[in-house]
Parts: sequence; C-alpha cells; structure tokens
Amino acid sequence: METDVVIAGAGPVGLLLAAELRLHGVGVVVLERLARPDERSRAQALHGRTIPTLDLRGLLGRFLAEQRKLNGGGGDSHRKRPLPKAHFAGITGLAAPPHEGALPPVVFVPQAVTARLLADRARELGAEIRYGAEVTDFTQYESGVTVHFGWSEVRALFLVGCDGSRSVVREHAGIAFEGTAATLTTLAGEVTLGDAAAAPSGWRRTPRGCTVISPHPAGGPSRVVAIDFAGPAAHPGEPVTLAELRSLVEHVHDREIPMTGLTGGQRYGDAARQATAYRHGRVLLAGDAAHVHYPVGGQGLNVGLQDAVNLGWKLAAEVRGHAPDGLLDTYQAERHPVAAAVLRLTRAQVALLNPDERLDPVRELVAELIGFAVVGRHLADQVSAANVAYPPLDRHAHPLTGRFAPDLVLVTADGERRLAEFLHGGRGVLVLLGGHRPDPAAGQHVDVVTADCPERTDLGVLLVRPDGYVAFAAGAAESSGGLETALRQWFGTSETRQESGAHHG
Repeated sequence: METDVVIAGAGPVGLLLAAELRLHGVGVVVLERLARPDERSRAQALHGRTIPTLDLRGLLGRFLAEQRKLNGGGGDSHRKRPLPKAHFAGITGLAAPPHEGALPPVVFVPQAVTARLLADRARELGAEIRYGAEVTDFTQYESGVTVHFGWSEVRALFLVGCDGSRSVVREHAGIAFEGTAATLTTLAGEVTLGDAAAAPSGWRRTPRGCTVISPHPAGGPSRVVAIDFAGPAAHPGEPVTLAELRSLVEHVHDREIPMTGLTGGQRYGDAARQATAYRHGRVLLAGDAAHVHYPVGGQGLNVGLQDAVNLGWKLAAEVRGHAPDGLLDTYQAERHPVAAAVLRLTRAQVALLNPDERLDPVRELVAELIGFAVVGRHLADQVSAANVAYPPLDRHAHPLTGRFAPDLVLVTADGERRLAEFLHGGRGVLVLLGGHRPDPAAGQHVDVVTADCPERTDLGVLLVRPDGYVAFAAGAAESSGGLETALRQWFGTSETRQESGAHHG
C-alpha cells in the first residue's frame, strides 16, 4: 500500500491533520492501535484560539449542534449556559475568555465527540482511517518512509506521530522527550451525583487535595475530577473504580458525597515533557506525542489542534512540490515555543494547587495580582492562546504580521462576507482593500479577494496563511512592496517541483 502521508493515531489531532491534508489533495492513511474510537474524554471543552480556527474551516456549526444535543437541545445553548469562571490554578478573577466577534468563547463538547466530528470530516474529504492498526516500527530513507503495522506495511513520503505521550513514532525516531515526571495522581470520570445541588461544584482546594466537580445542567452525568497530591500512581494503567473515585472525593472534603454509575474513568498524573525536535527527516510529531502536561486550563487538546492546523498546509505544500525552502521547518520554529510556554504555565498552576498550607500566602498574593486588569488579561491570553504570535520575517513588518487575522467583514462585489469564509478551503488568502490591484502572479497558491472593509479603512493589503495567521500586511497609505517577498517565502513560486514517489489522492 502506498500513500503520501501516514498519520499514527486517530485522536482529534491526527484526524484534524488528516482533514487539513485532504483539503490539498494529499493522500492520507490514519492508523489507530485501538480497535474502535476511544470513548474516554479527558478534555471536556474547546476554547480560545481553537474556536475561530474551526470557524475558518466551516466546522464550528457542527460542534455547536452537538453542544445543543448534549444540553438537551434548543436555541443558542452557548449563550444560555453559564460560562465557567476563568481561573488560574483554581483562582478565579481572570478576564473573560477572549473571543472573535459573535463567536462563542467556549464550546462544551467532550473529547470523544470532537474526535467523532473530525473523523467524519476527514472521511468526507477522502482520508482512510484504519482502527486496530498499531504502528510498531518504521524505516526511513531519503525519498520516503515505510511504516509497519501488524503484519502489513505502507510506504509514504512522510509519517506524522499523533500517537500520544507514549508515542511509538517518537521513540523509534530517537527523539528525546525531556521534562519532569509525575508527582501526583488524578482520578476523573462521569457520575450521577446523589445530590448535585449540595455537591462542592467548581474548583475546590482543601488541606487534603483538590476537586473539580461540574454538575450537568440538565441532570445528566456530571464530570468529577479529584487530585491526590500524595504521589504518582503506582499502577497508572489500572482502571478507576467508582469506590476509588468516591473515596478520594470524600477524603478531600471530609464528608460523604453520594455518586453512582461511573463511566469514562481515567487516571493520570502531571508529567510535563516536550520533544526536543518536532521533525526528524520525514518523520514529524504533533499533539501529545510532541508535548504533554497536566490538563489544567483545558490547554492540551487545544494546543494539539493548533499544531495540526499549523502543520497541515506546510506539509501539503511539501508533498505537492511547491513549498519554499525551509517552510516545513517553520512548524517546529513556531510551535515548539508555544508548547514550552504552556508547560511552564501548567507547572506553575500545579504548584499553586498543592494543598500545603505554606502555599496559602502565595495563592493569596496571586489572587491579589489577578485583580489588576493587566495581570488578569495577560494570564487569560496565555491560557486561551490569544497571545500567540509568530515572529515576522521582516523586523519592520506591520503590527498585524504574525498575529491571528482579525475577524473582518469584507464588502465584495457579491455582498458582505466574513474573512473566515474565504479560508474554508484551506488555501491562503490575499485581501486587497481600498482599490489595491492584484499582482498577476499572486494567485498561484493563494486566493485573491478584492474588497472594502469599512471597519478597517487603515488597511490596504492582508495576506493570510491557511492557519489564519497574517503573513503580510500593509496600511492603506503604505507601500506593498514586501508582498512579493512574503508570497514567495510562504507560498513558493509558480514553478512546482514533484516529490519523487508521491501518490496524490
């Protein structure tokens, strides 16, 4: 069997990457060791930068529809359901989660639902997903890689490991996974609370540990998380029992908290590790295979999905043969620092959650600092990834360059359209405003849109990458002389080089 790209792991990150590659006609086979989709859900919501990213691909509506089903249906449930208070280590008071225009700041869907929706999308676009197909080894050579799974093998141009924190791909590539080992044990799952109204909801820290209890708004299964700081699990792979979870929750609160019907039980620690390299030849890493940390603040899945969207269009350009030199290397250059910052942020929160009473003054000081708007905004931006900006190629670049594109409403010959609509196909977009005319060669690998934008009359040119970040911008009265250079550096030239051995879908 031959294809362009093999993805190890059918979690949300691998599935989104598969869909991104298929938008560009790249052949994709996803190999998943589990016999069927994983029904466990460590992550319970999507937020921050992931929301406008789903909007860029026209997928946000699917997630909102699932959220309505989970909440009992009816209306814009994201407007009716109270948002959880933004927090840092369980300390509330952060600025409200930032969002783009009319988009919701949070979408409440469990990780298993996210995976299902992304699998549907990947299949719609022609990706092949094989369950019960565990990647055991691979052989890399100059022109490609042969991936072994079970008694079979598949030859491809590239292999991407999205196979989790214990990544076989990372291990066999010889890429180090540096960081710190687990120091605590967390038990989590969905239960039916005996008295949901009396349960200690939200983040609660006592001298014996912490819990996070989220009663279901419609009386369904409630999410319960309990943190034991006595040390890492002796047998991390053992199933979690209802008695074990209930006992830990009651120990933390020193009182009886009735619960029944445990489903989706999980046990995990706070190991914080990052791959030293995201690429080794024709092998790349994304998601938990590249970085793992304690899931406080809901950042893990969101960071991994951003990896996929950053990597997808770059890897597709490499496969299709029009990638400029060094484009694929910008994946690590841009995403490695982002994950490193997340690891630092989550480690700090784990330290502050420790029930040791000697940390109480530190928590009180942090709570006081969060009360200052600039501090609260800074921490909220870090948790939501609103602060992510990639270094521009030109140090004299426009302030928008390297940042996520604003949610503009463009007035075109066909009427008003949001900028996000032009990115549904996964191509870059060159927006020419206020009478600017296109370069004849500009549309080789990007779509050109001529429009007006009453809300941003200061802008003249905006070149937006497929992942939504601005590659080039110029003011209405500025020269756009650097546009040609930006097009060449990010999207290549009109000449296309064919990868040897490519098998396009």
